[in-house]
Amino acid sequence: MYSNETWRVAVEPPVRKVLKRLPKDDHIRIIDAIQSLITDPYAGDLQKLGGTDNSWRRRIGSFRIFFEISQSERRVDIFKIERRGSKTY
Repeated sequence: MYSNETWRVAVEPPVRKVLKRLPKDDHIRIIDAIQSLITDPYAGDLQKLGGTDNSWRRRIGSFRIFFEISQSERRVDIFKIERRGSKTY
C-alpha cells in the first residue's frame, strides 16, 4: 500500500523530556517503536483518535505514543507519550 520511502519523524521537546525519565527497558522499547515509524507509521497496534483528521495512538505495552501523520510531507510528529492509566484515553 505504501512505498519504500522513509518518513521523517519529529519528536517534540516535552516528549524527549519524558523519554529521559523512563526506566531503561521502557525507554528502549519506545525508542524501537519510534524508529519503526520511519519505515511505516501505520504498522503496529494503532488507533485513530476521534475528532481529528490525522492524529493516531500507538500502544507499546503500558505506554501510549500519540502522533500526527502528514501524508503530503511524509512526516510523523510525536506530541505526547503517556503511561496508560484510567485517564490516558
